[in-house]
Amino acid sequence: MAFPYKKILILGATSGIGLILAERLINHGCFVIGVGRRKENLDAFIQKHGEDKTAVMQFDISKLGGIPKVTKTHPDLDCVFINSGIQRRSVFSEPESIDMDVIVEEFTTNYISYLALTKEFLPFFQSKKDTPTSFIFTSSGLAFAPILRCSNYCATKAALHHWTLCLREDLKDTNIRVIEIFPPMVQTELHDAKHQPDIVDGGNKGMPIEEFADETMSKLLAGEDQIPVGMSNIAFNSWEQQRQQQFHKMAEMMKKNDL
Repeated sequence: MAFPYKKILILGATSGIGLILAERLINHGCFVIGVGRRKENLDAFIQKHGEDKTAVMQFDISKLGGIPKVTKTHPDLDCVFINSGIQRRSVFSEPESIDMDVIVEEFTTNYISYLALTKEFLPFFQSKKDTPTSFIFTSSGLAFAPILRCSNYCATKAALHHWTLCLREDLKDTNIRVIEIFPPMVQTELHDAKHQPDIVDGGNKGMPIEEFADETMSKLLAGEDQIPVGMSNIAFNSWEQQRQQQFHKMAEMMKKNDL
């Protein structure tokens, strides 16, 4: 199934992966509603692309009580792309370096907010029974295999991936598709010194963002539901496939036993 969606809400659309994929989707002919925290970035986004192709909305994804009522102003919305995320150093062998407020913020932003937003939009998509709709989530290759320096970040992405597998299985016989993107390390501000001063020249480390966007869009437009990119392909195409086979076997067994 190819990419049929025409109006896409993208959370985290004002920088990095969210911005470049928003622009690629606009070029593909989609109308994009860009959501982000920084007003100056939102203003630049709509000024660049125009109100005939875009709309913008200022919103902090971590504020779970303030999810905007987008469907009232955009009843033809057919895709919600949740891309927001933060990464912080969390090495628990150095407990004095751990700020639990930062740990909670990272978990809320990278995982809980995805659940809250999906819960908010699911009834709307369920009501559009004859219309193809979808959720797209930006996960990480670190959902498959963690690294030491950002253990909490890896845990948030593993949690998101497990939940996404279950959501996709739950919705497999409906009009709602669930798509998950697994970036490798990409050259974005996620690794800037402002947030992770232990990484030297972090914004220039990893896969070039244009290269990332090329591979992601190719798979997205081809209709793939799980999109590993760059180095993430290695884990996805090996042990992750075996793990998912076990997941589907377990799901089938639970279904047969009415559990």
